[in-house]
Amino acid sequence: MGPYTFTGTSTYVLDNELSKIVNASIALEMPLLIKGEPGTGKTLLAHAIAENLGMPLIILNVKSSMKAIEALYQYDTLTRLNDSRFGDSSRNVSNIEDYIKMGKIGQSFFSDKKSVLLIDEIDKADTDFQDDLLDVLDQMSFDIIEIDKTVRAKNRPIIIITSNAKKDLSDPFLGRCVFHHIAFPDPEMMGKIVRAHYPDLDRYISEACIEAFYRLRNIRGIEKKPATRELINWIRILLMDKSFDPKHLARNNVPYLGVLFKKSEDYAVLQKQLGGLPR
Repeated sequence: MGPYTFTGTSTYVLDNELSKIVNASIALEMPLLIKGEPGTGKTLLAHAIAENLGMPLIILNVKSSMKAIEALYQYDTLTRLNDSRFGDSSRNVSNIEDYIKMGKIGQSFFSDKKSVLLIDEIDKADTDFQDDLLDVLDQMSFDIIEIDKTVRAKNRPIIIITSNAKKDLSDPFLGRCVFHHIAFPDPEMMGKIVRAHYPDLDRYISEACIEAFYRLRNIRGIEKKPATRELINWIRILLMDKSFDPKHLARNNVPYLGVLFKKSEDYAVLQKQLGGLPR
């Protein structure tokens, strides 16, 4: 398909459809927009692509108040003012370029090596942020107004954009992306993920933990359902406990619930459903 083919990593398990869409976005040189509920591996996908392809990973964590220009570059006027007042800097105060600092997108454009650029949780920002990035990501260039300079990407980064689907993204933005929705893993896929992290884990223990995990996750009224990372950490602490018996899980004797559930309201729901929480 192209010079770069993503095949997953030892701990990131790919289904066939996700593999195809990642490699299609790389071949088309289009951003890949990944949606899905928290904990489905959206952010980890970018880490896995960078690891698998041997590329640096640059992460832009989008904030609600962020403006697109902050992701491109910042002009440090305060430092320039201080340098002009005190005159003890190695920088040339008359050279504004000395006070231009690249943002995360700018860093990916300046990288001497092709990189993976993760734009994480873009739905936190407003539509102006999205629209302002459209031409930048399409043309792989942006202008630094203060020095009348156009920055062009040395190497087009592989762009992964994640969204928790809290807000709708604009149609023009969606039109520039390849899209994939990562569904929460079913028990069979979760078994593969668990085996990737714990290849020597006894199958009976694995199946007992996964069964209990989905049973608890699907209790009505749970606000923050545990995700894959909680399951992996829960199994880790269970394996460290010499007194752990997987047979107890079927009788709702579930230890270390604080690893799975993080809200006191969910504890109240579990207490009601399970008839008291295990110590």
